[in-house]
Amino acid sequence: MTDKPMLILIAGPYRSGAYGDPQAMAANLARLEAAAWPVFAAGHLPMIGEWIALPVLRSVGASPTDPLADQVLYPTADRLLAHCDAVLRLPGDSTGADQDVAIAQRRGLPVYHDVDEIPHRTPQVTA
Repeated sequence: MTDKPMLILIAGPYRSGAYGDPQAMAANLARLEAAAWPVFAAGHLPMIGEWIALPVLRSVGASPTDPLADQVLYPTADRLLAHCDAVLRLPGDSTGADQDVAIAQRRGLPVYHDVDEIPHRTPQVTA
């Protein structure tokens, strides 16, 4: 148990296996987002890189299939990991998620592969 909430990056397939299909990418994002509640319910703050990267891409008129996407998606996760306390790696082939895990491991951050592995936060009593 921990008394400080962790910022946990949820990493898994987004573009991988979608072959540029916007509906498949949306389904992948929905799978990533489905893990947000269990992370939050454990007393932590979930984060998904696409929540930051996609508005950045839209702000320059680009999409996740644009060549510019690699210059935004991967660096966004790297920058986020400078602030994260852990990574939750969801199943599925994903170069980006594998990079996230490698960065986390280099930085000594825990990498969880199941939400049940995430320590529950000790509830805080407020006056």
